Amino acid sequence: MSDERSRGVPSRHRRNLIRGAGGTLVLALSPFDIARGASLVAVRVWPAQDYSRVTLEHDAPLKFSHFMVRDASPVRLVVDIEDMDLTPKLKELVGKVQPDDPYIALVRVGQNRPKVVRLVIELKEDVQPQVFSLQPVGPYQHRLVLDLYPVNPPDPLLALLREQEQPQRPQLSDRTTGEPLPRELQEERVARPGRARPDPDMQRMLTVVIDPGHGGEDPGAVGRHGTYEKNVTLAIGRRLREMIAADSGLRVAMTRDGDYFVPLRTRVAKARAVQADMFVSIHADAWVRPDARGSSVFALSEHGASSTAAAWMAKRENDADLIGGINLASADRNLARVLLDLSTTAQINDSLKLGHSVLRELERINRLHKPQVEQAGFAVLKAPDIPSILVETAFISNPQEEARLRDDDYQERMARALLIGIKRYFAKNPPQRRNPLT
Repeated sequence: MSDERSRGVPSRHRRNLIRGAGGTLVLALSPFDIARGASLVAVRVWPAQDYSRVTLEHDAPLKFSHFMVRDASPVRLVVDIEDMDLTPKLKELVGKVQPDDPYIALVRVGQNRPKVVRLVIELKEDVQPQVFSLQPVGPYQHRLVLDLYPVNPPDPLLALLREQEQPQRPQLSDRTTGEPLPRELQEERVARPGRARPDPDMQRMLTVVIDPGHGGEDPGAVGRHGTYEKNVTLAIGRRLREMIAADSGLRVAMTRDGDYFVPLRTRVAKARAVQADMFVSIHADAWVRPDARGSSVFALSEHGASSTAAAWMAKRENDADLIGGINLASADRNLARVLLDLSTTAQINDSLKLGHSVLRELERINRLHKPQVEQAGFAVLKAPDIPSILVETAFISNPQEEARLRDDDYQERMARALLIGIKRYFAKNPPQRRNPLT
């Protein structure tokens, strides 16, 4: 066979060329050349009050279909996956559903027909499922994602108001014994300056939304010793929530209070839903060099980043949606555009004041990576009417700072520094009047 006649045929197949009827060349494939079905790499379940997520990670694209069964009890989601066999890895999914999952009662898997596996998810209440696939990205191969959103989600503002009505405010506790601290120590732990009080003219509480970065499918940065950014941010966020909840002039909400993924636009929407007066996103830096260190505070910029490093950091944080995985078919692009268009100079100026107040407290417990508030186009800071900052607590990519981020005492001091900075900002910049009922 001449080189010209074999042009375009992969070299591993040239030996399999045979002459068929009429002299036509036919490519004879060996069993190893025939496309095989996808193999599962991992199965994961992420329960949360917002929604429950099921993820099937696989090594090749696959076809799937789904439908809901609502005319039976319990309500069920049925998913058929083609070109897949029932394997022990898939059966692991059954045991990963926990009894306290808010939406999933149990999962059954079976071979529906040759090369078609059926998942039947029995539900505790009716859901609006989003079933979609994700291309390989970051540490992941192909993923089939099942997001189960409740048809009747709880009202976040109503939940916050009901929590505020509870007669007992949350108490700070001793980390060793778990017992509540004496009142005088609680007051000391909440720290200076004086306790924030609601403006008597406004007759409302001031609301702080804490946003622990990353979560669930999105681990964030990972330290050399295996520390996940998503775990550090949640730990510090919970400590800060505990301190804010102990203050009679403040109320607090979190964008996530568990290990699950929250899209960036949803974090912003959550803050607006509870009429937040402030939004604080907590993160832990990573850099290409392990000697980078220090704490940083960022605000939004509409006109480019304040430094090359700030631009790099914004891109890394904005990529969280790619890693965590969002359903692009259902993404509200109009919301994203509105949040961008309405980001005003006033919001950015307020955010810079808040960032400066927090930065001055951070330098008391850690060196600063930059002595001023930096700016970049962080998607999570684009609430048009809420002062918003992103705090990089330390460099998790630095082994020494990674160790500090894992330390209870450092987490406590970091949360206290954030609290003091927040209260100093409110003292100098009282929020505008809003609905007195909230």
